[in-house]
Amino acid sequence: MKVPPNTSEASPDLLYSDTEDDLRAAVRSLLTDRADVPAALVRAEYGNPYDPELWTSLTAGIGASGLLVPEKLGGQGAGPREAAVVLEELGRSVTAVPYLTSSVMATETLLACDGESTSSTDVAGLLTALAHGHRVAVLAVPLTTAPDGPLPVGAPVVTGVADAVRADVLLVLGDDGLYAVETASPGVIVEPLTPLDLTRPLATVTIDAGAGLRIAEPPLAEAAVRRGLLAGAGLLASEQLGIAERCLEETVNYTRSRHQFNRPVGSFQALKHRMASLWLEIVSARAAARNAADALATGSPDAPLAVALAQAYCGRVAVHAAEECVQLHGGIGMTWEHPAHLYLKRAKSDEIALGSPGRHKETLAALADLPGPR
Repeated sequence: MKVPPNTSEASPDLLYSDTEDDLRAAVRSLLTDRADVPAALVRAEYGNPYDPELWTSLTAGIGASGLLVPEKLGGQGAGPREAAVVLEELGRSVTAVPYLTSSVMATETLLACDGESTSSTDVAGLLTALAHGHRVAVLAVPLTTAPDGPLPVGAPVVTGVADAVRADVLLVLGDDGLYAVETASPGVIVEPLTPLDLTRPLATVTIDAGAGLRIAEPPLAEAAVRRGLLAGAGLLASEQLGIAERCLEETVNYTRSRHQFNRPVGSFQALKHRMASLWLEIVSARAAARNAADALATGSPDAPLAVALAQAYCGRVAVHAAEECVQLHGGIGMTWEHPAHLYLKRAKSDEIALGSPGRHKETLAALADLPGPR
């Protein structure tokens, strides 16, 4: 078996730093107070999943939206490792905020458009607005688009754009470059769809790229969009990790408290084996997700390989954890009132977001010069 040489000077750092632990504590505290799962269920049920006040607290209060933005543009000057920690917590609470789409994918795309250069005034201004949480930008591509997949270049209608209903600006890839288009502009139509995951709304976008401001010309435009998609796919693995960890925790807690035959059901050997097996999968998923975040943070040439590996594995682990959560909760796990279905729907939606596991296995095989998936 041939594998690509490791060109990194140092081994990946899979551990969490003290700063990352502090950030996790702050985000978890906020989400516990303002975004508990029952509240998310109620908002999703009434078709209004977004909580503007929560987004303001997450962005302006904690500064999470500016983690990837340089300090000179009003951001925190951190990196993908810190953003990954935020996404883990957002996955744990299935929070409906446009963090992945705006603070990661759109931000990375704009940074690739020379956003750090003071000469790029328009891009820099938009990045500052995103860092402060004043505006929301999303890539006008289907949520299922893989980092190395076909892009909707010049398409007048794009279906399945995540968080478009919440966006102020759409980043549209036209035939002659990348455009920033205001959603309030004439001729821009955003039609909500009915998604599987009610906490991450999708929409069909009808748009004329020429109506916006061109921020990158063709050679740079596609590369910038692919950088945004790669960062999104790599950090999506951390959201999937958060989903899986929360599902296992809830399942363990429930099986400890639920009794049958005068014993906790979690003491039955068959259930213990299932939960232990899932724990091993989650440990491996954590390693894969952290490796992807670290590769993106260090600019490693192995980043595409690390991202493909993480997405090929973490998506299925999240779905398996959510399925076990539903099943091991018994009858209550099948009800609408119990939040288990929110995790299952988010996990299933994430599994096909930014490329399916099968697609990433093909990418992984190509990068590692291995036979394709069977």
